[in-house]
Amino acid sequence: MIDRIFRTLARRWLLFLNLSVAFYVGLPMLAPVLMHVGATGPAALIYRVYSPMCHQLASRSFFLFGEQVAYPRAIAGSSLTPIETFMPDLPEFADASTDPARWATFLWPARRFVGNEQMGYKMALCQRDISIYSSILIGGLVYGLLRRRGPVRPMRFWLFLLIGVAPIAFDGFSQLFSQFFVGSQLEMLARLFPLRESSPLLRTLTGAIFGLSVVWLVYPRLDEQFSMTADDIERRLAAKTESAGAGG
Repeated sequence: MIDRIFRTLARRWLLFLNLSVAFYVGLPMLAPVLMHVGATGPAALIYRVYSPMCHQLASRSFFLFGEQVAYPRAIAGSSLTPIETFMPDLPEFADASTDPARWATFLWPARRFVGNEQMGYKMALCQRDISIYSSILIGGLVYGLLRRRGPVRPMRFWLFLLIGVAPIAFDGFSQLFSQFFVGSQLEMLARLFPLRESSPLLRTLTGAIFGLSVVWLVYPRLDEQFSMTADDIERRLAAKTESAGAGG
Protein backbone atom coordinates (compact mmCIF):
# COMPACT_ATOMS: atom_id res chain seq x y z
CA MET A 1 0.00 0.00 0.00
CA ILE A 2 2.75 2.47 0.99
CA ASP A 3 4.74 1.63 -2.13
CA ARG A 4 1.74 2.33 -4.35
CA ILE A 5 1.18 5.68 -2.67
CA PHE A 6 4.81 6.70 -3.15
CA ARG A 7 4.71 5.47 -6.74
CA THR A 8 1.71 7.70 -7.41
CA LEU A 9 3.45 10.65 -5.79
CA ALA A 10 6.58 10.02 -7.86
CA ARG A 11 4.63 9.72 -11.11
CA ARG A 12 2.37 12.71 -10.39
CA TRP A 13 4.90 14.94 -8.65
CA LEU A 14 4.36 17.79 -11.10
CA LEU A 15 0.60 17.81 -10.56
CA PHE A 16 0.97 17.89 -6.79
CA LEU A 17 3.68 20.54 -6.94
CA ASN A 18 1.65 22.77 -9.28
CA LEU A 19 -1.38 22.44 -7.00
CA SER A 20 0.76 23.35 -3.99
CA VAL A 21 2.18 26.44 -5.69
CA ALA A 22 -1.30 27.45 -6.87
CA PHE A 23 -2.58 27.19 -3.31
CA TYR A 24 0.38 29.13 -1.92
CA VAL A 25 0.06 32.02 -4.37
CA GLY A 26 -3.73 31.89 -4.50
CA LEU A 27 -4.38 32.64 -0.84
CA PRO A 28 -2.59 36.03 -0.90
CA MET A 29 -4.73 36.96 -3.91
CA LEU A 30 -7.83 35.84 -2.03
CA ALA A 31 -7.12 38.14 0.92
CA PRO A 32 -8.17 41.40 -0.86
CA VAL A 33 -11.25 39.65 -2.25
CA LEU A 34 -12.28 38.69 1.28
CA MET A 35 -11.65 42.24 2.49
CA HIS A 36 -13.76 43.60 -0.34
CA VAL A 37 -16.76 41.43 0.55
CA GLY A 38 -16.44 42.17 4.25
CA ALA A 39 -14.90 38.88 5.42
CA THR A 40 -12.22 40.71 7.37
CA GLY A 41 -11.57 37.88 9.84
CA PRO A 42 -10.44 35.26 7.28
CA ALA A 43 -8.57 37.98 5.36
CA ALA A 44 -6.69 39.06 8.49
CA LEU A 45 -5.75 35.44 9.12
CA ILE A 46 -4.21 35.18 5.64
CA TYR A 47 -2.25 38.41 6.12
CA ARG A 48 -1.02 37.12 9.47
CA VAL A 49 0.00 33.69 8.15
CA TYR A 50 1.97 35.19 5.26
CA SER A 51 3.50 37.99 7.32
CA PRO A 52 6.66 36.02 8.25
CA MET A 53 7.23 35.21 4.57
CA CYS A 54 6.98 38.75 3.20
CA HIS A 55 7.32 42.37 4.28
CA GLN A 56 3.83 43.13 2.84
CA LEU A 57 4.66 46.83 2.33
CA ALA A 58 1.71 48.63 0.78
CA SER A 59 4.00 50.56 -1.57
CA ARG A 60 5.38 47.30 -2.94
CA SER A 61 2.17 45.29 -3.17
CA PHE A 62 -0.57 44.87 -5.75
CA PHE A 63 -4.07 46.10 -4.86
CA LEU A 64 -7.49 44.91 -6.00
CA PHE A 65 -10.81 46.79 -6.17
CA GLY A 66 -9.26 50.26 -5.93
CA GLU A 67 -8.29 53.22 -8.07
CA GLN A 68 -4.94 51.68 -9.04
CA VAL A 69 -3.29 48.30 -9.19
CA ALA A 70 -0.38 49.62 -7.10
CA TYR A 71 0.71 52.65 -5.07
CA PRO A 72 4.50 52.96 -5.30
CA ARG A 73 6.68 55.54 -3.60
CA ALA A 74 7.13 58.75 -5.58
CA ILE A 75 10.85 58.05 -5.90
CA ALA A 76 10.07 54.91 -7.91
CA GLY A 77 9.31 57.11 -10.91
CA SER A 78 6.13 55.24 -11.86
CA SER A 79 3.28 56.80 -13.82
CA LEU A 80 0.94 55.65 -11.05
CA THR A 81 -0.16 58.14 -8.40
CA PRO A 82 2.33 57.65 -5.55
CA ILE A 83 1.26 56.53 -2.11
CA GLU A 84 2.52 59.82 -0.63
CA THR A 85 -0.50 61.50 -2.22
CA PHE A 86 -2.83 59.36 -0.09
CA MET A 87 -0.80 59.28 3.13
CA PRO A 88 -2.18 62.51 4.73
CA ASP A 89 -5.66 60.95 4.79
CA LEU A 90 -4.56 57.55 6.11
CA PRO A 91 -4.50 57.15 9.92
CA GLU A 92 -1.92 54.37 9.66
CA PHE A 93 0.58 56.86 8.22
CA ALA A 94 0.01 59.62 10.79
CA ASP A 95 3.57 59.33 12.11
CA ALA A 96 5.22 58.45 8.80
CA SER A 97 7.27 60.90 6.78
CA THR A 98 6.80 61.43 3.06
CA ASP A 99 10.50 62.21 2.78
CA PRO A 100 12.03 59.17 1.00
CA ALA A 101 15.25 59.71 2.94
CA ARG A 102 13.32 58.96 6.14
CA TRP A 103 12.16 55.61 4.83
CA ALA A 104 12.43 53.93 8.25
CA THR A 105 9.40 55.87 9.53
CA PHE A 106 7.43 54.52 6.58
CA LEU A 107 8.10 50.80 7.02
CA TRP A 108 5.77 49.78 9.84
CA PRO A 109 2.78 51.89 8.68
CA ALA A 110 3.20 50.54 5.13
CA ARG A 111 3.29 47.00 6.48
CA ARG A 112 0.24 47.56 8.69
CA PHE A 113 -1.89 49.30 6.04
CA VAL A 114 -4.14 46.76 4.33
CA GLY A 115 -6.20 49.15 2.22
CA ASN A 116 -9.57 50.85 2.11
CA GLU A 117 -12.57 51.26 -0.17
CA GLN A 118 -10.89 54.00 -2.23
CA MET A 119 -7.49 52.42 -2.75
CA GLY A 120 -8.63 48.80 -2.69
CA TYR A 121 -6.94 46.08 -0.67
CA LYS A 122 -3.44 44.73 -0.98
CA MET A 123 -2.43 41.15 -1.63
CA ALA A 124 -0.76 39.27 1.22
CA LEU A 125 2.49 38.92 -0.73
CA CYS A 126 4.47 41.72 -2.33
CA GLN A 127 4.64 42.32 -6.07
CA ARG A 128 7.92 40.52 -6.48
CA ASP A 129 6.79 37.44 -4.55
CA ILE A 130 3.47 37.29 -6.38
CA SER A 131 5.38 37.46 -9.65
CA ILE A 132 7.87 34.77 -8.58
CA TYR A 133 5.30 32.20 -7.49
CA SER A 134 2.87 32.97 -10.30
CA SER A 135 5.70 32.46 -12.78
CA ILE A 136 6.68 29.19 -11.10
CA LEU A 137 3.08 28.03 -11.48
CA ILE A 138 2.92 29.10 -15.13
CA GLY A 139 6.34 27.59 -15.78
CA GLY A 140 5.23 24.32 -14.16
CA LEU A 141 2.17 24.15 -16.40
CA VAL A 142 4.24 24.88 -19.50
CA TYR A 143 6.81 22.31 -18.43
CA GLY A 144 4.04 19.72 -18.17
CA LEU A 145 3.20 20.36 -21.83
CA LEU A 146 6.80 20.42 -23.04
CA ARG A 147 7.84 17.17 -21.41
CA ARG A 148 5.16 15.31 -23.36
CA ARG A 149 7.33 15.85 -26.43
CA GLY A 150 10.37 14.40 -24.73
CA PRO A 151 12.92 15.14 -21.99
CA VAL A 152 13.60 18.80 -21.28
CA ARG A 153 17.23 19.72 -20.77
CA PRO A 154 17.74 21.60 -17.49
CA MET A 155 19.13 25.10 -17.37
CA ARG A 156 22.86 25.37 -16.68
CA PHE A 157 23.57 26.69 -13.21
CA TRP A 158 25.83 29.49 -14.45
CA LEU A 159 23.06 30.61 -16.79
CA PHE A 160 20.59 30.53 -13.90
CA LEU A 161 22.90 32.83 -11.92
CA LEU A 162 23.35 35.15 -14.88
CA ILE A 163 19.75 35.36 -16.10
CA GLY A 164 17.64 34.34 -13.13
CA VAL A 165 19.51 35.59 -10.06
CA ALA A 166 21.56 38.59 -11.20
CA PRO A 167 18.66 40.92 -12.23
CA ILE A 168 16.57 40.30 -9.11
CA ALA A 169 19.60 40.47 -6.83
CA PHE A 170 20.83 43.74 -8.35
CA ASP A 171 17.37 45.32 -8.17
CA GLY A 172 16.68 44.18 -4.63
CA PHE A 173 20.06 44.71 -3.01
CA SER A 174 20.80 48.05 -4.68
CA GLN A 175 17.47 49.29 -3.33
CA LEU A 176 18.15 47.87 0.13
CA PHE A 177 21.69 49.25 0.36
CA SER A 178 20.60 52.67 -0.91
CA GLN A 179 18.06 52.93 1.90
CA PHE A 180 20.54 51.64 4.46
CA PHE A 181 23.27 54.13 3.59
CA VAL A 182 21.08 57.21 2.95
CA GLY A 183 22.15 59.96 5.32
CA SER A 184 25.09 57.85 6.42
CA GLN A 185 28.50 59.34 7.14
CA LEU A 186 29.94 56.71 4.83
CA GLU A 187 29.88 59.08 1.88
CA MET A 188 31.57 56.68 -0.53
CA LEU A 189 28.91 54.00 0.04
CA ALA A 190 26.13 56.59 -0.13
CA ARG A 191 27.42 57.69 -3.53
CA LEU A 192 27.85 54.10 -4.67
CA PHE A 193 24.25 53.28 -3.72
CA PRO A 194 22.15 56.42 -4.38
CA LEU A 195 18.67 56.30 -2.89
CA ARG A 196 16.29 54.41 -5.16
CA GLU A 197 12.98 52.56 -5.09
CA SER A 198 12.16 49.84 -7.58
CA SER A 199 9.01 50.27 -9.67
CA PRO A 200 6.12 47.76 -9.79
CA LEU A 201 7.08 46.90 -13.37
CA LEU A 202 10.70 46.15 -12.46
CA ARG A 203 9.69 44.10 -9.42
CA THR A 204 7.29 42.07 -11.53
CA LEU A 205 9.72 41.57 -14.38
CA THR A 206 12.67 40.46 -12.25
CA GLY A 207 10.39 38.20 -10.21
CA ALA A 208 8.99 36.56 -13.33
CA ILE A 209 12.45 35.93 -14.80
CA PHE A 210 13.60 34.39 -11.53
CA GLY A 211 10.52 32.19 -11.17
CA LEU A 212 10.73 30.83 -14.72
CA SER A 213 14.45 30.25 -14.32
CA VAL A 214 13.84 28.21 -11.16
CA VAL A 215 11.47 25.96 -13.09
CA TRP A 216 13.92 25.49 -15.95
CA LEU A 217 16.76 24.77 -13.51
CA VAL A 218 14.97 22.47 -11.06
CA TYR A 219 12.00 20.76 -12.69
CA PRO A 220 13.88 18.67 -15.29
CA ARG A 221 16.16 17.40 -12.54
CA LEU A 222 13.20 16.62 -10.29
CA ASP A 223 11.54 14.82 -13.16
CA GLU A 224 14.55 12.59 -13.66
CA GLN A 225 14.84 11.75 -9.96
CA PHE A 226 11.13 11.06 -9.49
CA SER A 227 11.05 8.89 -12.61
CA MET A 228 13.92 6.82 -11.25
CA THR A 229 12.15 6.51 -7.91
CA ALA A 230 8.89 5.44 -9.54
CA ASP A 231 10.71 2.86 -11.67
CA ASP A 232 12.43 1.41 -8.59
CA ILE A 233 9.11 1.14 -6.77
CA GLU A 234 7.47 -0.56 -9.74
CA ARG A 235 10.29 -3.09 -9.87
CA ARG A 236 9.80 -3.85 -6.18
CA LEU A 237 6.06 -4.21 -6.64
CA ALA A 238 6.57 -6.51 -9.63
CA ALA A 239 9.04 -8.63 -7.63
CA LYS A 240 6.53 -8.92 -4.77
CA THR A 241 3.78 -9.93 -7.18
CA GLU A 242 5.97 -12.61 -8.76
CA SER A 243 6.99 -13.86 -5.33
CA ALA A 244 3.41 -14.06 -4.19
CA GLY A 245 2.44 -15.88 -7.38
CA ALA A 246 5.25 -18.36 -7.01
CA GLY A 247 4.32 -18.95 -3.37
CA GLY A 248 0.71 -19.61 -4.35
